[in-house]
Amino acid sequence: MRIYHSEMSKARRARTELDGGQLVPPWECPERVDMILEGLRKAGFTEVVEPAEHGLAPVLAVHDADYVDFLATCWDDWQALGREGEAIAWIWPTRTMPGRRIPSCVDGRLGHYALGADTSICGGTFEAAQASKDVALSALDHVLATGEPAFGLCRPPGHHAAVDQFGGYCFFNNAAVAAQRALDAGLSRVAILDVDFHHGNGTQQIFEQRSDVLFVSIHGDPMTCFPYFMGHADEVGEGEGAGYTVNYPLPEGTGAEVWFHVLEAAKERIRETGCELLIVSLGVDTFENDPISAFKLSSDDFTEMGRRLGALGLPTLLLMEGGYAVEEIGVNVANVLSGMTSGAVERG
Repeated sequence: MRIYHSEMSKARRARTELDGGQLVPPWECPERVDMILEGLRKAGFTEVVEPAEHGLAPVLAVHDADYVDFLATCWDDWQALGREGEAIAWIWPTRTMPGRRIPSCVDGRLGHYALGADTSICGGTFEAAQASKDVALSALDHVLATGEPAFGLCRPPGHHAAVDQFGGYCFFNNAAVAAQRALDAGLSRVAILDVDFHHGNGTQQIFEQRSDVLFVSIHGDPMTCFPYFMGHADEVGEGEGAGYTVNYPLPEGTGAEVWFHVLEAAKERIRETGCELLIVSLGVDTFENDPISAFKLSSDDFTEMGRRLGALGLPTLLLMEGGYAVEEIGVNVANVLSGMTSGAVERG
């Protein structure tokens, strides 16, 4: 399986994350990339390709232009004020302040475009986000050209990024950008299967009124798990998109038996809707020792996950989402890819 990766994805090296009332080093860090690459190398995945540049047009096909401009200028605007720390939102247009106008100052714009205070903006953020979507799009181009699966080692991740909001370490929604690109290339319907522990609120928001993208997510119950305010089972899409959003919220502590039972149900929904391409938002933070998640999958379970995904028999693009800097992250990603390769062979 071909792997796509850009060293520019490490350009974002944030120092601060608001967690439990304290500013701490972020769980999402550049070291994750090296750990994953090492795990892939040890498993025999040695074909690592630098992505081509794709510009901002594919991003603007799913994201608001003013939002993209904000991401491009935020750090410079922040520094121009003489701020020593990183750019973190601290005021929002809440339910009692609907925010009908976007402020001109960077503090107000941060609040308008941020989902929460968990994710800071630092130098290199915009450049890393651009590299991440280039990874996704180059991997997609390979899948469309060959029918073979590909893995995009995207960093920053993307599935929390909405049309005009960032958060959860995400800035551009890589899976959404890739899905739109595939549709523009002539496909009729694409499936995005999100297996990250945290619900892909951004992906759902982007596509929930459309029927050309089926969004299916298996995740921690939003009553107790980030991002809290989306991902319930009764959220099924709206208007033309009714029936094309499928959420499987599961309780904290969910293990492999229940998780795989739900995966089979998710696969059946994908089959029923006649999707021509599978995009997997691959979070491995369902791992039992992940520091900010609460499912109980083992490293061996990720091999089975890959096998079952490969058995679906669709051209498949896997894009990195969550899964944090624990020793096993590289093993877990490599196990998914190894399992998927064997699953595809079994089906063939």
